[in-house]
Amino acid sequence: MRVVQPFAPQAISLRLYPHNELAVHDILREVCAQGVAGLSAGFDGVMTSEHHGGFPGYLPNPLQVTSFILEESAHGWAAPCPLLLPLRPTAQLAEELAWLNVRHPGRVGLGVAIGALPLDFDVMDKNPADALPSFRSELPKIVALLAGRDLGLLSGDKALQQCAVTPLPVLSAARSPGAARRAAEAGAGILLDGMVSIDQARHARDAYRAAGGSASVTLIRRVWLGNLDEHLVGDQRAVYESYAAGSFGADQTISSDDPDDLARQLADAVERAGATGLNLRLHLPGMAPADIRDQIRVLGDDVLPVLRRLL
Repeated sequence: MRVVQPFAPQAISLRLYPHNELAVHDILREVCAQGVAGLSAGFDGVMTSEHHGGFPGYLPNPLQVTSFILEESAHGWAAPCPLLLPLRPTAQLAEELAWLNVRHPGRVGLGVAIGALPLDFDVMDKNPADALPSFRSELPKIVALLAGRDLGLLSGDKALQQCAVTPLPVLSAARSPGAARRAAEAGAGILLDGMVSIDQARHARDAYRAAGGSASVTLIRRVWLGNLDEHLVGDQRAVYESYAAGSFGADQTISSDDPDDLARQLADAVERAGATGLNLRLHLPGMAPADIRDQIRVLGDDVLPVLRRLL
């Protein structure tokens, strides 16, 4: 069995999203079941992300869901990635992650983002205009705390002390060279948006390395083996573009009927982006849970072994 640290070189992970059309108790059961299925199928780790107020296809508690999945699987890593850093007290977040890592040593990572959906800030009574300044100040702090440095008033916390021995890796979402440079300066890795082109991803990655960034570079791509419903893709793009600044450009989904061809396309994307790891998204609102589980299984059986050889 592969033993891979969160965001390690050549790590292949799975993005998880809830099926909000299910009954409320079934939503968590299904997302956890898919996480366990992904880790059992050969994915190195799983990631969950954040939106609030019932935003379609998301949950508000990625850190909590991460802990659920870790409890249900004996191997593989998990990370809230990205979690919206401006919405949380940095010290409290660091404490919670450090103690989760005590419970599941070496299996916890963190990804953070600024956030762009107005609803997320409205429900927390936060001003979206404060998000970027807050993120700039808090990103270096969370990286340092999870490396056991600059603990200050938290210096008596034994879990944070342990982070000096086994640091928790942090990724920062980056769609632009400026965001990539900010991550490099903070000592974080970068998470390259699944909606941006490979050329844009490479531009951000090059800026990151030029600024001295030496940590992980993880590329997100939507993937599907077989025929993907393009209407579902279009609907989800429209939702994202409704609150993002401008259009995302051409769709970046990677799909094929042939497992070997799909693996080759993914390996090529990683190489051209200059990424060190890959995070795959399957889910779109409107997809049946059984279809996602089938994809997890066939990707694990037929695509991941080929992809690992190519990487």
